[in-house]
Amino acid sequence: MSTPINHYTDVLKNEVIVFNPGEGEILEIAGNKITLKVTSEISNNQMGVYEILLQPGTVGAQLHYHRYMDETFIVNKGTLTVQLADKTVDAVEGSVVYIPRFTPHAFRNSSDSVVVTTLIFNPGQNREGFFFGLKEILTEHPIDPSKFLKLYDKYDSVSVNPENVLPG
Repeated sequence: MSTPINHYTDVLKNEVIVFNPGEGEILEIAGNKITLKVTSEISNNQMGVYEILLQPGTVGAQLHYHRYMDETFIVNKGTLTVQLADKTVDAVEGSVVYIPRFTPHAFRNSSDSVVVTTLIFNPGQNREGFFFGLKEILTEHPIDPSKFLKLYDKYDSVSVNPENVLPG
């Protein structure tokens, strides 16, 4: 039998971190922006929260899945196109798209307007490391797909089609 929890001995904290609009480290990749809000370090790897700005016509990620983390998009502006294995969803402003682990998915901005979405990974899995690696790889010319696949492997992303892995 388990010992009853004595809530009167809990040590409470008085902490909060607020990221106002425009705050957080910004990574710019080909005209798109990733703003790091709640990093794995801040959350003790419980989650990662990032703001993504996708220019019109941008592919954020090709079809892939995660083994150890769930992914959630909250669309703040525009329409985000999310592709699943067997269907495509246009998530309009205000939509929340939850993608459990082992669910193949891709996302892009198919519109002619900017899309801004909050992206949440649970747990965080040091996902910001993926974004730093992505920036480094996508600034190389030509882009080496094998480096991209190694980055995917390191950060819990499995490409459904390794021949078509690069975003754009």
